[in-house]
Amino acid sequence: MFNSLVSGMPVYPASEYISDKRKAVCITGHREKSILPYNNDSTYADVTAAAVRLMLCRYIDMAVESGYTTFFSGLATGTDLWAADYIVRKKQGSDIKLIGVMPYLRHAEHFKRDFIEMLDNAERDADMLLTVNTDPDIVYSKYGAGSGLYRDRNYFMVDNSSAVIAFRNAENIASGTAQTMNYAYRQGRVIHSFGLNDVYAVIDKAGDIYSIAREISFLPNVFDKCY
Repeated sequence: MFNSLVSGMPVYPASEYISDKRKAVCITGHREKSILPYNNDSTYADVTAAAVRLMLCRYIDMAVESGYTTFFSGLATGTDLWAADYIVRKKQGSDIKLIGVMPYLRHAEHFKRDFIEMLDNAERDADMLLTVNTDPDIVYSKYGAGSGLYRDRNYFMVDNSSAVIAFRNAENIASGTAQTMNYAYRQGRVIHSFGLNDVYAVIDKAGDIYSIAREISFLPNVFDKCY
């Protein structure tokens, strides 16, 4: 066992994790910098980001409504931590579980302050924290021992899930999200995804953030019942 460098909470080797993947969902998606504002207008930046988060939350609700109870978050900035934050609030008094999976112990060294705070909260309320690499000194690098850290984290989450929720932009073909989805497809996982075009369409139709929230809340459930 190790301890998180952010929250101090216990972190276990991912290799020790055992679960029933039939009711588990892997969450993947882009970081906040990949969210281009509606109509490429910076005045819509906050509304667009808020709509992405609302769409993500609706997809999580869909999974819960269909019987999924375990959610894997890779604890990266953007989609991963937004999802973790929502799951923590949603799991109160329920059987929903949040499993946080770190690519390596020092993964948050360059997070901005607001995401560090979100990560700290998510780690403290997660049901379990895992890491796919237990070397306390390893960091990500394009080559060598650190090059596969994020890939290993992504593959682990897919391997231990039966379904995937993804926020993906089709043009980002070299992203970690695309890598995760491609692997999930090869492994025969159920994939439910949305992109910025879906978010823009809701903004087009609804306009203000309150109407956007209402529109998203009525999106039909795309998940089948889990086994």
